Formats: sequence, structure tokens, C-alpha cells
Amino acid sequence: MYSLSTCWNSSRHQDGGDMLREIRDLGFEYAELSHGIRVSLVPGIIDAVEAGVIKISTLHNFCPLPMGVNHAAPNLFKFSASEKRERDLAWKHSIKTIETAERLGAKLIVLHSGAVDLSGFFGDPHYQDKLEALAAAGKQDSPKYSKMLAELEQRREARKEKPMELAIDMIRRLAEVAGEKKLMLGIENRESVEEIPFDHDMLFFLDQLPDNVRYWHDCGHAQIKHQMGFIDHRMHLESLSERLGGLHIHDVVLTPDGAHDHAPPGAGVIDYVALKPFVGPEHIKVIELNPGVAPEDVTQGHAHIRSVWGPE
Repeated sequence: MYSLSTCWNSSRHQDGGDMLREIRDLGFEYAELSHGIRVSLVPGIIDAVEAGVIKISTLHNFCPLPMGVNHAAPNLFKFSASEKRERDLAWKHSIKTIETAERLGAKLIVLHSGAVDLSGFFGDPHYQDKLEALAAAGKQDSPKYSKMLAELEQRREARKEKPMELAIDMIRRLAEVAGEKKLMLGIENRESVEEIPFDHDMLFFLDQLPDNVRYWHDCGHAQIKHQMGFIDHRMHLESLSERLGGLHIHDVVLTPDGAHDHAPPGAGVIDYVALKPFVGPEHIKVIELNPGVAPEDVTQGHAHIRSVWGPE
């Protein structure tokens, strides 16, 4: 299936039904409810789904947003937080997402797993921004880039154990609840260097979790990591293909000021042909676009990825 994420249009709608009808009218049979779904949109969403307007493929935690939160906030509460109160809130709102997914007949919930605190004595070192700026300038082979990368890796490895333990414990418990409702969970690869699991830890992370927890491959995030020299995009997906549950599909456009994702498939540098051997009809495919993408470009991107990967 191909689905369109509501991250493209949720911010400009006051009625959830109108939001879903706009997606249906672009030729999609499925929609993903992303992490920008305000509580006020939920009644219209339920009515539209029950009326057969569209089907829901997936939800992205937290969905709906906590009461009073009116903007996308997938990292609002972290599974890896050192404070129990924050972890309890992450659990509470993840359970609400699971309940919503069951009611709407979704198949999988996409999760962010948490992060490592990389700050030091002098505050936040801003590794992400600095490395991306050097990469945009073509300086991945410079001594400065190598030094910063080594410092980042040393700091990440030294600090990851406890956050990983906390995240695995939380996801394992969520997976038990989700499994009772015939739902899968998807662990998304992340673009930020502090977010876990780190790319080289993803398989280990998944191996600690039950079978209804799958790998969720975000093409744009992987390509940004590819541009930064962290991974080889094709090899990374291949290594996790046996655990793959689905994908967020969007392209990455390279400009002098950096790499910009959430562009329509075919508009950027991702080699979708190279990824094709690892993507099958059994995988959920969600096109995830910037709200500024024009409707005709949504349609063109949808047609492009179907022409490369096939119609299903």
C-alpha cells in the first residue's frame, strides 16, 4: 500500500474529515495520522474512517497530541528520559496512541525511541549543525570533520547504555499491549545524531524486542546520514530488510546551506532504484512531505515512486 502522511496537511485543517478527504482526493486509499494530530481533529477523523472515506495505515506517536499541545511534538516525552515522571507521561500518551490505532483499524505505530544527552561543561556542542554545515561545504574529509566525528562517537558511546535500557524496557511493555490488539510497532531511524538507537545499534536494539516490533525506515533520514558519512543508505536498509515493517518516503534536496528532506520522491538525490530490492508489497509505504509541497507535486511524487517500486 501507499499512504500519505497527514504531516502534509494537518496544520491547515480544523476538521479531521476534511483533512482526510483532501488526501483521498489526491488518489490515496490510505493515510498515516502523523504526530501533529490535535485532539480537535479526532472526531472528524473517526467519522470519516467509519464512513469509508479512507483507511488508516499507521499512526505516528504521539497521536493524538496531548491536550493543550497544538504542534507536532513526537519527542515531547522521551522513553529514555532519566526522570520517571517524563517516562510515565510517554507511556500514558503512547497507550492513547495504541487505543486510537485499534479504533481506526491501523496496522502499525511509528515510534521515536529517545535520545542521549550530548551536552558538556560548556553547554550543547551542536554536533548536528556543525557536521551538517561541513558536509554541505564538501568537507567530510577534512581533519576538522574527522576530529568532531570522533569526539561525537566517543561521547555517544559513553552515554548510551542507560537511555537504551530505559527505551527497550518501555517499548517491550508497549509491544505487549500492542500485540494484544494485533498491532505492530515500528522503530524509526532518526536524523539527529543524539537520538537512539544509533544506526549501528539498530539491529541489536530490535533483537531485544518481540516480533511485533519492526524496523521503520525513513528514507530521508537515512539519506541525510549517508550525506554526513555515517552510513551507506543502501547497505543500511539491506542489513535491516528482514525486520522491515515499512517506510517513510521522501526525498532530500542538497543546497549550499545543507540537505533538506521531506521533498517529493524524485525531486532529490535518493536512489530509489538501489533501494527497490529490499521493498516489497508486504511493507507499508508512507509518503511524508513538507506542508509547503503543492498538491500537484504530491501527485507527481506518488506517481514517481510507484513507477520505480511498483503499484503496491
